[in-house]
Amino acid sequence: MASTSSVQKRFKYDVFLSFRGEDTRKTFVDHLYHALNQKGIITYKDDEKIEKGEMIKEQLIRSIEESRFYIIVFSKKYASSSWCLEELVKIMECQKMTEHTAYPIFYDVEPTEVRNQSGSVGEAFAKHVEKDAIGRWRDALKEVASLGGWELKNTFDG
Repeated sequence: MASTSSVQKRFKYDVFLSFRGEDTRKTFVDHLYHALNQKGIITYKDDEKIEKGEMIKEQLIRSIEESRFYIIVFSKKYASSSWCLEELVKIMECQKMTEHTAYPIFYDVEPTEVRNQSGSVGEAFAKHVEKDAIGRWRDALKEVASLGGWELKNTFDG
């Protein structure tokens, strides 16, 4: 059956979720993923979509390119993952192209912590000081933190 949605015709995924699994996979991201799916939004989430036997990095890059929207969930340990930072660089490259849009969610961190790599984000990012890619990662963090997004606080009362 032919789709009438231009997103479904041009892109394999409506949304690509970028997140640090140990911080948010079993809490916020799982809820977000299921809510998007219930609305019929085709969403890429690595533990749901990674194909066995394929190279993970190439599959992630291809999935980013094949997605229309990106939801980046920044958490306290997001910047500790070189995988997350590489995804972010690719997302921000795609964001500059027509028809791609990135939406940051600041989950229990402030946008200024992401922009300046300070606070808990700075502590997580500090483990990468010797890496060659640190300049690209720092630029991508600054750029994404300048986009309009949502700030969510992890509180007991919701």
